[in-house]
Amino acid sequence: MTAPPTVRPKGRIRWTICALLFAATAVNYANRQVIGLLKPAMKNEFGWTESDFGNIIAAFQFAYALGYLLAGRLIDGIGVRLGFALTILVWTAAAMAHAGISTVAGFCAARFVLGLAEGGNYPAGIKAVTLWFPRQERAFATGLFNAGCNVGALATPLCIPWITVHYGWRVAVFVAGSLGLVVLVWWWRSYRDPEQHPRLSPAELAYIRSGEAAAPVAARPDETLESVPLPHTAPKVRLWALLRYRQTWVFVIGMFLTSPIWWFYLFWVPGFLHDRHGLNLLELGPPLAVIYVMADGGSVLGGWASSRMIARGMPVGQARKLTMLLCAACVLPVFLAPLLSGLWPATLVIGLAAAGHQGWGCNLYTLVSDTAPAEYVGSIVGLGGLAAGLGGMAIAKLTGWVLDWTGSYLSLFILAAVVYPVALALMHWLNPRMERMVVTPRSA
Repeated sequence: MTAPPTVRPKGRIRWTICALLFAATAVNYANRQVIGLLKPAMKNEFGWTESDFGNIIAAFQFAYALGYLLAGRLIDGIGVRLGFALTILVWTAAAMAHAGISTVAGFCAARFVLGLAEGGNYPAGIKAVTLWFPRQERAFATGLFNAGCNVGALATPLCIPWITVHYGWRVAVFVAGSLGLVVLVWWWRSYRDPEQHPRLSPAELAYIRSGEAAAPVAARPDETLESVPLPHTAPKVRLWALLRYRQTWVFVIGMFLTSPIWWFYLFWVPGFLHDRHGLNLLELGPPLAVIYVMADGGSVLGGWASSRMIARGMPVGQARKLTMLLCAACVLPVFLAPLLSGLWPATLVIGLAAAGHQGWGCNLYTLVSDTAPAEYVGSIVGLGGLAAGLGGMAIAKLTGWVLDWTGSYLSLFILAAVVYPVALALMHWLNPRMERMVVTPRSA
């Protein structure tokens, strides 16, 4: 795989689209993180056990897995603009509905609907990046919009505790949920696919398509990236037929093994800091802010690093995997977090791991657009999201069980440290040259 030819960029509309995706991702993560942040308060008010909380998170994860899969297919079918608007509308309603719930069963139901809708964020985002950016910019664009998850996760511990202390947790979750309405209006007014966007210049459109038009379409199923089909030319296939391709399995396995670790950070790190270091609700803000600022930096830097390597002539697959290897190395020290006695050493180790995960993630997502035709990006991202959600549901149940029985986070942080190199080794074994998928009529 070689880097695409360098073309001078024209115009900036594509970066406005990236800003839209950033805002949607920030609100998406704010809504899902609220319950993890408020866990100590809700645990005291409702008498939850760790297993109760694990069941609530597992309901979200199971629905999120389904939502990823269904949304990916929906977005490939009806388009990014309408498909993403529908998912934003549903997740906003579900997030605001949390304010009226008092039972474990009720929270499980609300989290299920929230997860079902929030599963559309990344299929829509990756599809939009595939349509709006040339290959050499996709990892950087993905890193930028993916940084929204850390901004959402950063703003939540800084704002939600204050609202909760002054007005109660019900007002806090309602306010966080209502932000989705702002994003929905902005998205519907501003987003179009490139060929339909009224303000996109012909020069910028040519630049966006520059990485796709350089070579003829390959004739065999596992051709290399030099043979890139033009957008909108691939045959229709059934969703499960995509599982015949090892390029799909590279993404599915990477998501199944590593995405649940982010859920562990998102939902259980506030409880870990409360249990291990005695922080109250207001005191959680600064260390969580540091963790997510570091994660934000990792997301942007991870996307920039592989894009920079490609721009300097490194083969695309090599640049992605080298960056992911460096990110995996950043995660390894996280097993020390429960062994460190000081709050800030533990915080920095978790922050470094969160940064590594985010840099890993933006390159993992970009592998889909590197190795699959544009028509199938949403569906493949959906399959990977299904795997990630199932893995997240499993780690939610495992974490609740481990903490109820042992009261120790050590084994969980060890697991978080080792899965990345394992995942990268399996991904390399499946597709060592990161060859490109070319779907043939027999797969239809």
